Amino acid sequence: MPVSSPPLDFDYLIVGGGAAGLSLAYHVAQEPRLANKKVLILEPEAKDQNDRTWSFWTDAPTPFDGIVAHEWRKIAFRSPGFDRVIDLGCYRYKTINGLDYYRHVRRALADKPQFTWVPGYASSLQPLPKSGVKVITTAGEEFTACYAFDSRPPDLRQLQQPQKHRYLLQHFVGWEVETDHDVFDPGVVEFMDFRGEQHHEARFMYVLPFTPRKALVEYTLFSEKTLPKAEYETAVREYLEALSGADSYRITAEEVGAIPMTDHPLPARVGSHIINLGTRSGRAKPSTGYAFKRIQQHSARLVAALAATGRPPADPTGDKWQFRLFDTLLLDIMKRRGELTRDIFRDLFAHNPVERIFRFLDEQTSWADNLRIMNSVEPGPFMQSIAHVLRGRPGSRK
Repeated sequence: MPVSSPPLDFDYLIVGGGAAGLSLAYHVAQEPRLANKKVLILEPEAKDQNDRTWSFWTDAPTPFDGIVAHEWRKIAFRSPGFDRVIDLGCYRYKTINGLDYYRHVRRALADKPQFTWVPGYASSLQPLPKSGVKVITTAGEEFTACYAFDSRPPDLRQLQQPQKHRYLLQHFVGWEVETDHDVFDPGVVEFMDFRGEQHHEARFMYVLPFTPRKALVEYTLFSEKTLPKAEYETAVREYLEALSGADSYRITAEEVGAIPMTDHPLPARVGSHIINLGTRSGRAKPSTGYAFKRIQQHSARLVAALAATGRPPADPTGDKWQFRLFDTLLLDIMKRRGELTRDIFRDLFAHNPVERIFRFLDEQTSWADNLRIMNSVEPGPFMQSIAHVLRGRPGSRK
């Protein structure tokens, strides 16, 4: 008689308890058809600090509306020759603090005995000979599961193929400040303020105002290399000094980050039993860096298939090729002539309703709207990038 395989420890193994891993766990917990599935969450950190914030726009309720720190109905786009405050109509721009998110998900899982938490790092994740996966932690512990969901960030330094793909960063330093006088308009997000010097790159200020005297003020760049920290801080300081009433302020928190923006193919799965999550599966949109809502959509898609069929979907992300191409074209322009990014976004906001722009960035527009978007911007830079795509290698500044 054939020797049967030993039973697996868990149904699902989630490697990493950050935004992507916790999102999947939350969606599993909300699905009654998966209530009998045993889930292991492997995460080395306590997640008891407010280590980041996530912002996103939406025209529909989300599972996390109860922990939204602030939301806005208007955004401002500012550049030389075009300066406008834009009503978002049916959309809202929202921000969630990382610590609120971690606590919210942990509370939702606390009374669910199907979830097991193990502190630690995965040193090895590999398929089993017949079916399932095995993880070995750095402490030497071993666990098996039917499916593994891997949210560890990819090591793009090891994967890079610069002769074929584009590798940029969205990098920033932000200060949360409190002023002695009313300075900010708490009803308007300064979404992109491109009025500063571009230095052959895409550079803008981004401001989330929480009250007239409290805001997150961030200097953001799209480019290949980060700057010395003092350069970001100088830009933030000069922006604040130019605001009426902001002559006296206190820095209460700091946010520093660098998000990979690349058209390097990031696989949605590794074989049939390991599914990638978060930035490992390309959930940070390559041309903008926004990830939170894409992570939620990915989690919902995975859980719907698991509940209906017992398996992840054959196409885990549902990404469409035309939007990957649009991202590649913009990345190519940013790499060649980053300063043109300001003009591209200026044309987008000057010639399109904001609802169309958001649907486009959410990859939900029709072919007709895609054509309207492309017809609203100067075609020359995109035509050059199309030529670079056809020849199979990125463009470069000349």
